[in-house]
Amino acid sequence: MTAEAPAPHVWLVPTPVGNLGDITLRAVEVLRGADAVACEDTRRTGALLTHLGVSKPLVRLDAHTMYRAPAVLEEHPRLAYVTDAGTPGISDPGAELVRAAITAGIPVEVLPGPTAFVPALVLSGLPNARFTFEGFLPRSGRERRERLAAVAARAETTVLYESPHRLTDTLNDLAEVCGPTRQASVTRELSKRFEETARGTLEGLASHFAGEVRGEIVVVVAGRPAGEAAPGEEVPDHTALARGWAAEGRSARDIRELLIARGLRKNDAYALALRVTQGA
Repeated sequence: MTAEAPAPHVWLVPTPVGNLGDITLRAVEVLRGADAVACEDTRRTGALLTHLGVSKPLVRLDAHTMYRAPAVLEEHPRLAYVTDAGTPGISDPGAELVRAAITAGIPVEVLPGPTAFVPALVLSGLPNARFTFEGFLPRSGRERRERLAAVAARAETTVLYESPHRLTDTLNDLAEVCGPTRQASVTRELSKRFEETARGTLEGLASHFAGEVRGEIVVVVAGRPAGEAAPGEEVPDHTALARGWAAEGRSARDIRELLIARGLRKNDAYALALRVTQGA
């Protein structure tokens, strides 16, 4: 009696963004148990597997070869997928492999593990209860302008990936649409020997990184400050509004809440509400 072949399965396996010690025990276990390991760069992944003592067939599946995913899944039913670094499926071809597996009815499992944008977000020191991950911005054209404008208008923190040779241009573009004093941070070489996080204004960061830059880059941009109009939006005259509400007989508390709802900071709203209701 022959044993049944293991059921098909796809694992997305996070790999270290720098320090090889960040690989998880479960990731190593999955890599050892898979029929093959699909990856973006066979040389880079081959070096990682050698370091881990894992010997498996390697299959290239990158942005240019992902069309082969259905055939690869048929040849290697139990497939582990890794990208060059971090968690597959975020700003890389792994998302296409997930869709191909779902279409084929193959279960997909994503292992928790290393990623670049979460440590960079925390290191920025900027508000992170709500944030938007933008990934890589378009390189040029209308879509880039639209995405930059969206970053400028957004009230929550934004996280971006960028390549070293485009970092300065992107920081300058962000400073132009967000204003040069918008707070931000740039993290590079996460978990590596020369890890760096620089914090400050967009203008200051553009100056700081004006020379040659190396490493993987994460840019974190603060949200639009309360009370600052979004691009193309008219700035409300809070004082005129507050005086009008006071003339209607509204209480200081009501005026304060109305001012906050229109983007004024709590402390400023409270002071203005008191001033107009007390006749100052």
